[in-house]
Amino acid sequence: MNHSDHFHHYFADLHIHIGRTQSNRPVKITGSRSLTFSAILQEATQRKGLQLIGIIDAQVPEVQAEIESSIQQGIFLEHPDGGICHEQTTCLLGAEIEIREPGMSPAHVLAYLPSLAQMKSFTSWLSKHMKNVHLSTQRLYQPAYILLEKVEELGGILIPAHIFTPFKSILGSATNSIRNIFPIHRLIAVELGLSSDTEMADQLSELQSLTFLTNSDAHSLNKMGREYQQIRMREASFKEWVLALQRKNNRAIIANYGLNPKLGKYYQTCCATCYQPWPINNDQCTNCGSKKKIHGVADRIRQLADQPSLSPVYRPPYHYQIPLEFLPTVGPKTREKMLSEIGTEMEILHFASLEQISSSVGERIATMIKQIRAGNISLQAGGAGRYGRIE
Repeated sequence: MNHSDHFHHYFADLHIHIGRTQSNRPVKITGSRSLTFSAILQEATQRKGLQLIGIIDAQVPEVQAEIESSIQQGIFLEHPDGGICHEQTTCLLGAEIEIREPGMSPAHVLAYLPSLAQMKSFTSWLSKHMKNVHLSTQRLYQPAYILLEKVEELGGILIPAHIFTPFKSILGSATNSIRNIFPIHRLIAVELGLSSDTEMADQLSELQSLTFLTNSDAHSLNKMGREYQQIRMREASFKEWVLALQRKNNRAIIANYGLNPKLGKYYQTCCATCYQPWPINNDQCTNCGSKKKIHGVADRIRQLADQPSLSPVYRPPYHYQIPLEFLPTVGPKTREKMLSEIGTEMEILHFASLEQISSSVGERIATMIKQIRAGNISLQAGGAGRYGRIE
């Protein structure tokens, strides 16, 4: 734990799922078996280079028991200002919850709490209003405002998740305005999701006061850090993180790093059957004749936009970043070679010299990373649940 009076810059990914508990009990059904609490912290520290992470299945009692046991053994430390510390990484404890307001589709929100004790209290409350607290992203049978009040009562914060995605998000599927679910002045941040970016989101005036988060929503260890942010804080803790989201006392998110939205699974409106882009103003796919389409985030934002893209002065730059696993010709063996010879993924993507990369894995990959850093990559857009790709 760093109690310095100086500010530091921390890479942070605050939406990571748990696949299994220590006893191999499933938490996120679609999550990898290797995605355990301990494995996530090791991956963050040793391979990804993330100094702050958020695990959003921490409401699960068995996960809490693992954390508690590791604290007692001295493997983890609980930060006095909130968070679980392991080597160079602090983990914030969160829970992804499904809400459903009357007449609306379900939507996901992220509740973060400062301490293990407060998360355990939250679990106790959830268990009275949720069918299964042992699984990820379960439906809460309470109004959204009651959830917000409970999270605030416990000293936590509530953040709408992947707000534009066509399934289970506030603006993507539930409603046309966050205000229909939550009072905007009670929120401090929203999570954008993989198929949107700052320029797109700033076409909605109601988001102007909110800090934008870019997170991975990782369902496997490899996916950690595919989107993240850099945060200026004194140390990595819950208290400092909240100050950064509030943009107080010189704390702030200073950069968002994310996939180019075209690489996201839901960027463009596509046919749900053949995945081809949906023709404008058509009621069926011209490729296969299907009448089923999945609305893209870009089209949804165009529907909701009430202004040109206007970023407030405090909004940090959004950098398009492509994780190593997305790079053509960079397979697992090549990734391992880079990680062992150069350093963490953050080190490779941001700081390593092109000479270092070239001497490790060759000039072609070094040139590709140079192009990524400069934003000079040609992409094919994704949609209907299929990721875009680098051409």
